[in-house]
Amino acid sequence: MTKLGVITDGISRELEQALTVMNEFALTQAELQYLWDVEVGDLTDAQMDRVQRLVAAHGVEVSCISRHIFGGLALGELSTEAPAYREQLAALQRCIDMAQALDCPLVRIMSFKKEMILFGGFGAEQWNVAQGAWARARDLIGGAAQIAEDRAITLVVETGNNAITNSAFLARRMVDEVGSARLKVMWDPANALYSTEAPYPDGYEALRGGCLGHIHLKDVVVEIAKATIACRQLGTGQMAPYLDDMAAALKADGYAGSISLESVYRPLGGSFEDGFRASVGALKALFS
Repeated sequence: MTKLGVITDGISRELEQALTVMNEFALTQAELQYLWDVEVGDLTDAQMDRVQRLVAAHGVEVSCISRHIFGGLALGELSTEAPAYREQLAALQRCIDMAQALDCPLVRIMSFKKEMILFGGFGAEQWNVAQGAWARARDLIGGAAQIAEDRAITLVVETGNNAITNSAFLARRMVDEVGSARLKVMWDPANALYSTEAPYPDGYEALRGGCLGHIHLKDVVVEIAKATIACRQLGTGQMAPYLDDMAAALKADGYAGSISLESVYRPLGGSFEDGFRASVGALKALFS
């Protein structure tokens, strides 16, 4: 059975407030990204103790530790020995520590800075393709997957609109090529709209067969030619035509992971908590 939750800082970075609102709507899965003024993986021991107490007191589970590991990092000539890469792996280790302290099964990673053209032929491989970018990203993510194997945790690589794996198709290809049982996909179908990938059937079909580890759900309107994106109440943007089919397919396939509402919609004059309250009803109606 699908478990429903929210990225807590989409309600508030004050964790107690976010968990209280989650309880109000009977959501059980807290995805942690920013707490107070700190990104996950950088909390002090005292802050970690507080997180554990608050999670227990509100009776929720932590679904994913979601630091932006590798996010926005330009591949260039990046290697496994580069200081920037080693710093990201150290942050990953801290996130794994946090996940294990909270009995959380997943840690999120990103997939470096987006390259527009990764593959091509008939001349494009010389003139248009970011040569070597895909293989380099695969090898570097493979290093993170080895850490996950060593520490018995599962990583989920996100379909980020500014990342190498910016569609379900590419994320699935990355998971398959890395070849680790400890690497799965964090599917954000609204992000993939910016790659013109239809969430259903295209995105969903690309992820069938056991590689789907976690889902982010939000609604947006994208205008790619204008380099513009606007957030919308869930079910009122460009995700709307796909949501019923996605929900039915997840149910039919017995998806038992979590879905986090990514509460990035903020109504005019309102707060992100107001946006959460506007969207959570649709989340529950579709996926409960």
